Amino acid sequence: MPMPDLRPSRRTAVQSLTAAAVVAVPIAPGDTAVVLGGDAHQVGPALDLDLARLAHQARATGRAGEVIAVPVAREGMSVEQVLLVGVGSASAAELRRAAAVATRRSVGRDRLALAIGAEADSESRRAVVEGAGLAAYAFTRRSAGLDDDRRPVRRVDLLGFPDDEALRRGRVTVAAVHAARELANAPAAELTPAAMAGRAERLAQRHGLAARIRDVHELDREGFGGLVGVGAGSVHPPVLVELSYRPRAADARTPHVVLVGKGITFDSGGLSLKPSAAMVSMKTDMSGSAAVLATMSALADLDVPVSVTGLLAMAENLPSGSALRPGDVITHYDGRTTEVMNTDAEGRLVLADAIGYAATRLQPDTIVDIATLTGAISVALGQRRAGLYATDDALADALVSASEASGEPVWRMPLTQDYRFAIDSPIADQSNTSRDPHVGGGSITAALFLESFAAEVPWAHLDVAGPARSDADVDDVSRGGTGYGTRLLLRWLETAHGIRRRR
Repeated sequence: MPMPDLRPSRRTAVQSLTAAAVVAVPIAPGDTAVVLGGDAHQVGPALDLDLARLAHQARATGRAGEVIAVPVAREGMSVEQVLLVGVGSASAAELRRAAAVATRRSVGRDRLALAIGAEADSESRRAVVEGAGLAAYAFTRRSAGLDDDRRPVRRVDLLGFPDDEALRRGRVTVAAVHAARELANAPAAELTPAAMAGRAERLAQRHGLAARIRDVHELDREGFGGLVGVGAGSVHPPVLVELSYRPRAADARTPHVVLVGKGITFDSGGLSLKPSAAMVSMKTDMSGSAAVLATMSALADLDVPVSVTGLLAMAENLPSGSALRPGDVITHYDGRTTEVMNTDAEGRLVLADAIGYAATRLQPDTIVDIATLTGAISVALGQRRAGLYATDDALADALVSASEASGEPVWRMPLTQDYRFAIDSPIADQSNTSRDPHVGGGSITAALFLESFAAEVPWAHLDVAGPARSDADVDDVSRGGTGYGTRLLLRWLETAHGIRRRR
C-alpha cells in the first residue's frame, strides 16, 4: 500500500469539520471526569454536541488508546465522525498509541484531522507522526484491492504541527517501516534470495549506498559454509548482500557498525520438516534482513553520524536430494565448524557466516544482528517484545533506550555461560541445537551459538521471532510482517549511543 500523506496543517479542528471525514480530539483523565483537550471545546458547539456529556455517558476514562466514536450527520459538514481519543498522561508512548488508534478507527475514509500532540515536545510529535503513519498500513495482493473496512486512511492532517525536523524524521521512519513490512509480507515465490538482492541493489542506487552481491559460487569459493549449506536444498541459490553507508563528515575517528539480518525467504524446516500449519507464516522468516535493508535506506535522510554496513544473509530452506542433512558438519567463514543436529535451526547457520565475516574482515566497532530466530523467545516474552542479548553493557543500555524511544520494546536476556555445554559437539566446534533435553532455554543457547562468531567485537543479538509478525492489527502494529526492529535500529544509530571506536 502507498504511504499515507502525513501533512502538517494550520487548520483548527473546527475548521477541519468541513474538510475531513474524521476529526480526532484528545481526552485525558481528570479528578471527577475526563478532560477535553485540544479544540474539543469548540468542536462540540460547532456540531451542537455536548462532547463532555457524551464522554461521561460512555464512561470514558481518558486512558491512552481509548476511543469514543461520535457519529455526525450535519449539513454543510464533511465530517462523519468525531473521535474522542484517550491520551493518558500524554507521554510520547501514549500519544503514539492515541494517534495509531485514531488512524485505525478512520479506515475506509480518505481524510483524518488529528488534533493530538501539537503542543507536545519534538520527541512526542515525532511519536504522533509515527503512530499515525504506521497504523495507516495494510498489505494486499487482491485484484480489487482492499475492502473499505480495511483500506487505511489516505491522508492525515496533523493539526497545529510545524513542518519541522520532528515531522521529517517521523515521515522517514514511517517510510522505512512500511518498506520492511512490504518485504516481509511478500510471498516467498516472489521474494527469492535473488529478488531480495535485486531490491537491495535498486535501493542502494537511490540512497547512495555502496553494494556488493555475492552469489552462491562466490560464497562457496570464499567459505560461507552456513549460507551454502542452508540454501543447498532450493533451486533459488543463496546470496549475501553487503550494503555500505558513510556519513558526509566521516573520518578515521568515525565508528563503524555492522548490522546483520537473517534472510530466510521461506523456511520449511528443510529435512527436519515443519508441520504444514507452522509453515504458513514462514515467508516472514526474512524479517531481520527486511529490517536491516529498511534501516539502511533511511540512514542518509536521518543524517546518521556513524558508518554502517548492512549484511543480508539470504537463503531459502527447503528439503530436496541436495539439502543439508542432520549430522552434516559445515565450515563457516571464520573456519569454525558446526555439527547440524536440526536443519530447522538454520537461521543461526547463515548468521554465523555473516557475523564471522564481519568480525574478521570488516573491522567493525560494533556488530548487531536481528533475526526471527527461535520460538523459545516467544514463549518467554510473548508477541510484543524482543529478546536482547549483548556482550557489552553500554551497547545493551543504548539499545534498551532506543527501544523505549521508538516504541519497539525489548527485554535483556541472560547470556549465561552455564548453558554453553549444551551446544558442545563431539566432532565439531559446536552443535546448532542443544544436545541436552533438560537444559531448555532455546533462545539462550541460540545466542550462545552466535556469540563466538563475533570474537572480541562488542555484539548484540535481537531475537524478534515474537514481534516480527502479528496475527492482528493492534495500535501501530499491522497484521502480517510488522517491520519490527527498523524503528529501534534507526533511533539507536541516530544517537550513536553505546558505540565506541575500538582502535
